[in-house]
Amino acid sequence: MAAQRQYEELARQLSAIGAVKRGLGRGLPHDCPSGSAAVLILLDRHGAMRMSRLAELLAVDTSVTSRHVTHVAEREWIHRDPDPADKRSRILRLTPEGKAKVDELSELSIRTLTHYLHDWSDEEVVQLSTLLARLRDSFGDCRAASARLPLDVPSTSHEGPSTPHDVQTTSEPTRTPA
Repeated sequence: MAAQRQYEELARQLSAIGAVKRGLGRGLPHDCPSGSAAVLILLDRHGAMRMSRLAELLAVDTSVTSRHVTHVAEREWIHRDPDPADKRSRILRLTPEGKAKVDELSELSIRTLTHYLHDWSDEEVVQLSTLLARLRDSFGDCRAASARLPLDVPSTSHEGPSTPHDVQTTSEPTRTPA
């Protein structure tokens, strides 16, 4: 197990990931903000789905998801078809234009990463990808309502056991689509 100072440094580095996300976001087209991009990418990755499932994957409220869906639907990047199992619900599907936008977003992401990581070796990029995937796997499905840290998480400090104030006890989901 890593020492406390290593976890502290890791926590600092992870908090700085926001700068990386903002850098990637600056590469998005003006007509497709990050929330809309996330909708398109998730529909491409997971296929057609109900809005409730999309909200779950986005880890945001249904009202926020609805705004993103309205934005992409107005641009004809998705269809909102009636759900055959429940006519009150809609099934969201990418249109060919939506798939083209996903391809454009993918190309933009690759160009942005290539720009910022131009001095990284292939091995370093593979290592980072592998470690990030492992980190994500270690956290499991953070979006689940039941994803909470147990109150008896061992403390890595030498100050004694954790108190409930040292541990996240809310079920606040992550905001990163996966």
